[in-house]
Amino acid sequence: MRRYGKHTDEDDIRSRPNRKGNRPRTNIRPKHEDAAEGMVLTVDRGRLTCLVDDTPIVAMKARELGRKAAVVGDRVALVGDLSGKKDTLARIVRIEQRTSLLRRTADDDDPYERVVVANADQLAIVTALADPEPRPRLIDRCLVAAYDGGLEPLLVMTKSDLAPPDKLLELYGDLNIPYVVTSREELENGDAADRVREHLDGKITAFVGHSGVGKTTLVNALVPEDRRRTTGRVNAVTGRGRHTTTSALALPLTGADGWVVDTPGVRSFGLAHIDPSRVIHAFPDLEPGTEGCPRACSHDEPDCALDEWVAEGHADPARLYSLRRLLATRERKDGD
Repeated sequence: MRRYGKHTDEDDIRSRPNRKGNRPRTNIRPKHEDAAEGMVLTVDRGRLTCLVDDTPIVAMKARELGRKAAVVGDRVALVGDLSGKKDTLARIVRIEQRTSLLRRTADDDDPYERVVVANADQLAIVTALADPEPRPRLIDRCLVAAYDGGLEPLLVMTKSDLAPPDKLLELYGDLNIPYVVTSREELENGDAADRVREHLDGKITAFVGHSGVGKTTLVNALVPEDRRRTTGRVNAVTGRGRHTTTSALALPLTGADGWVVDTPGVRSFGLAHIDPSRVIHAFPDLEPGTEGCPRACSHDEPDCALDEWVAEGHADPARLYSLRRLLATRERKDGD
């Protein structure tokens, strides 16, 4: 066996030929400093439509990103053909740091986490006041996911011509959530869209809601230039609506500076990925009272310091009740 000394000649070293004829592998990856910045508008079977300088670009994820996936709302760096012409394909080489992340699981026992949207500022939770009936537990779960992901919630109640909003407003009044109440007539004449638009200006807002509540109808009113789907009907037997949106899509808000992200209708909103300790951050009036809590306190046990904090008058008891109701929502099913 031949041994090489300290000062070997390159000609003396045998190198194994590369049978594939391609370049040798290296751990040094290009920085792509000249890559263009874009925003992911929608994802469809591995192809991502991104907006780069007002031009829609179809792209695919670069292999060097590994298993990291880009989602709607992501800010990305792209290289390649950025003309936006038919049959062209760019490459996403970098996913920028996210400011927020809305996630859900199929149910509370499902370990697979689904990312709904990235970098959204606000979550508009759309619920009908009747036909179908409101589902407070589903609303609670959406609120927990919003607080955990760093999004501000907005409650949009539709079909007020069929039922009054008083009961829901009483249930969520202590959470100080901004809300809009709309009717079918207001959706048709545009008044509802105008009032909702006031809450969306300058923000990226994701819309979620149970099937049949009128979410896509509202989005169509907010973005009339890009009507997504025909509206579905509510099944008279099951009370469930038909999914009219099959994939998340970001749309520029008409008449204001902002984005609307329409998402598929949900029948469940699992919270398997949620860390309950983060939900307290959405209650700034209660958070200081947790300093005296025992380690790993669930905030719903006998030794919780929040009871004393509220009893001393630092916060409204109704706020503590709302916090504990949200924390307990993982233990209840959506339809309860």
